[in-house]
Amino acid sequence: MAGNRTPGKRQNSGPGTSRRYAWDTVLVLIDLHTHSTASDGTDSPAELVRAASAAGLSVVALTDHDTTAGWDEAAAASPAGLTLVRGMELSCTGRGEDGTSVPVHLLAYLFDPENEAFAAERARLRGERVTRLRAIAENMAADGLPIDPDAVLASAGEAAGRPHLGQALIEAGYVSDMDAAFAGPLATGGKYYVGKVDTPLDVAVEMIAAAGGVSVLAHARARKRGRILDLDHIRELTPLGLGGVEVHHMDHSPEDTVVMAELAAELDLIVTGSSDYHGTNKTVKLGEYTTDPEQYDRLIAAARS
Repeated sequence: MAGNRTPGKRQNSGPGTSRRYAWDTVLVLIDLHTHSTASDGTDSPAELVRAASAAGLSVVALTDHDTTAGWDEAAAASPAGLTLVRGMELSCTGRGEDGTSVPVHLLAYLFDPENEAFAAERARLRGERVTRLRAIAENMAADGLPIDPDAVLASAGEAAGRPHLGQALIEAGYVSDMDAAFAGPLATGGKYYVGKVDTPLDVAVEMIAAAGGVSVLAHARARKRGRILDLDHIRELTPLGLGGVEVHHMDHSPEDTVVMAELAAELDLIVTGSSDYHGTNKTVKLGEYTTDPEQYDRLIAAARS
């Protein structure tokens, strides 16, 4: 949990606890939310799975934003003893506590990447990312911060995002680090900000289910990001096929962790804990937050049902 984040120890066993589990007499550490250079991480997919193994993980999920582009490289490079879970983090919109629309992320696991409707929606989202990146770059250039969007897109891969602009700002000397980039030029709602049309949560949940996958809400109470989903909205998603909620995450306060754990128990949802690892773009370490093996088993079973 937040405030007690020791790499190699479980941070998701309930309020006030941090303990390891033996699973079939073997210690299993499971991290179900990571990013590579296929989106906004700094490790290549191959580097990420090797780092996961070195960190002592037994299971790692690759969940890049709106793309499956890193799957094959990660699978080919996965060391012996490491299980790779193929996943993705989908850009969505949902209903916030105040009734307004808020951006939110939905993790999708073990879906069929060739499902036509879901593949088309992922492609649309990636197009939205390109359009937004160009628009933000134009806004900054008009104000004396010239960044070449073509150069950024060339290095960004399929899922171009604001972190790629942030890296360009750092390299150009306009800001000192990524935190400064997002506190300044790239701030949500700031003078250069441009939104994008993301997938409504209810539509996304149904798409993932139709593609044979399992959906898990990511960091649904991330207050410092301004992304607080209305709890009743989450309740409404359950009959549509929502599989679980990411309860244990660095952006959840201890109080919100308890709220999400109680909601998961109420709705019988899978409970996950994950690092949301981005390499050097975030300070969190692989395995800093993890998922209990029993909950991982539920996720695997749900994908097979």
